[in-house]
Amino acid sequence: MMTVRKNIKLTSGHSIPTVGLGCYELPRNLTKSIVYEACKVGYRHFDTAVLYQNEFEVGQGISQWLEEDPVNNKREDIFYTSKLWNSECGYTNAKEAIDRCLQKVKQLGYIDLLLIHSPLAGPKKRLETWKALQEAVDQGIVKSIGVSNYGVQHLEQLLSWDELKYKPVVNQIEISPWIMRQELADWCRSHDIAVEAFAPLTHGFKVEDSELGRIAANHNVTPVQVLIRWSLQHGNIPLPKTKTISRLKGNLDVYDFELSEEEIALIDKPDSYDPTDWECTDAP
Repeated sequence: MMTVRKNIKLTSGHSIPTVGLGCYELPRNLTKSIVYEACKVGYRHFDTAVLYQNEFEVGQGISQWLEEDPVNNKREDIFYTSKLWNSECGYTNAKEAIDRCLQKVKQLGYIDLLLIHSPLAGPKKRLETWKALQEAVDQGIVKSIGVSNYGVQHLEQLLSWDELKYKPVVNQIEISPWIMRQELADWCRSHDIAVEAFAPLTHGFKVEDSELGRIAANHNVTPVQVLIRWSLQHGNIPLPKTKTISRLKGNLDVYDFELSEEEIALIDKPDSYDPTDWECTDAP
């Protein structure tokens, strides 16, 4: 098992909180208040995307918290992530899309992490997009760059590219006990690419699992907290999502208990392949 810390350093030199708030499918009319309340209970890492159509509102929620107490609430303590959608890949498209992403959160000044959302644009456009992302880093408007839903073949293509200047700092993929992707995750970490786990709560489909319930009772926590802690102890950066403000704090309170090796083994399902979201790590 890996040591669990609240922040880790990426290969770009920037620090990332090890639990982030996933902002997928947060209702736009509620996103600002959810993100603001999340900041108040201690979240410092927020994950959105062009596809989610709530970048502006996520930025508003963060800004409200920053403006509330400028002495203590600092921009450098926030880690804001967005992702370029498939239709925005290709050099020119990506340059324009990066600018749009920045304009939506211009009060933040920069984007901490910008990802290519999937490999589905194809080999040529993936590399063209990476060229645009590298230029955004050089301009200082994006601090770190990475990918999402990439398989080993996509990462190998990028890492062997002769114009590579900045390696991807993360690969964001669906990981839970029912889709562990151990081989892919291990490959990423062996190449110093951090693994972000989206849908760590299986979109709620598996939280009633009886084994999870028994282990949660042993620690006086919830099954959701067990799933987040499981992901952390496997070395991932989980991105749990909730639109229920009362659940925000609990999803972050996962650093004060530890699952035993026996409990981890009971939760692990290495032979299971049960994604709750899209699958494109095997795309050409």
